[in-house]
Amino acid sequence: MAETIKILGFAGSLRKGSYNKALLRAAVELAPKGSEVQTFDIEGIPPFSEDLESEPAAKVKDFKAAIEAADALLIATPEYNYSMPGVLKNAIDWASRPYGDNSFAGKPVAIMGASIGTLGTARAQYHLRQSCVFLNMHPLNQPEVMVASAQNKIDPAGRVTDEETRKRIAEMLAALVAWMRQLR
Repeated sequence: MAETIKILGFAGSLRKGSYNKALLRAAVELAPKGSEVQTFDIEGIPPFSEDLESEPAAKVKDFKAAIEAADALLIATPEYNYSMPGVLKNAIDWASRPYGDNSFAGKPVAIMGASIGTLGTARAQYHLRQSCVFLNMHPLNQPEVMVASAQNKIDPAGRVTDEETRKRIAEMLAALVAWMRQLR
């Protein structure tokens, strides 16, 4: 029997009703056969400090271990002020440190995002891709999932109800699994 492909998803949002956490819940439901999406909540990761990087908090250790155990990553990012949120950048900084202990190195990654705006986190995703270069990650180029007007596509219970959005997430996951296999 073939091994199950493990995809770790995390969102750059701490908000309980986060549209980006809703995208991750949909990804868990839509994982292609032979794969599974597990999620990690970055809430509780402390602000990054180089003074503490050699003795990270337990939450940081758990995050790094989850990344290292995954075959591929799925990041859902909101867009704040034309970029990724500080909490996401903070979590990424922790997981890539100390220098020489970058948990992201070599990992295939897919990026998606949801926003109430009309660009669906495009700018935040492009900034996140820039960080992926330095982190030696392998971002999936297509399909892109940029969910605009998320309030019309995700219900108040946090379920992605828009079929086109669900279809795009499923396509992205299938492409991520294929990309991961190609990189192996």
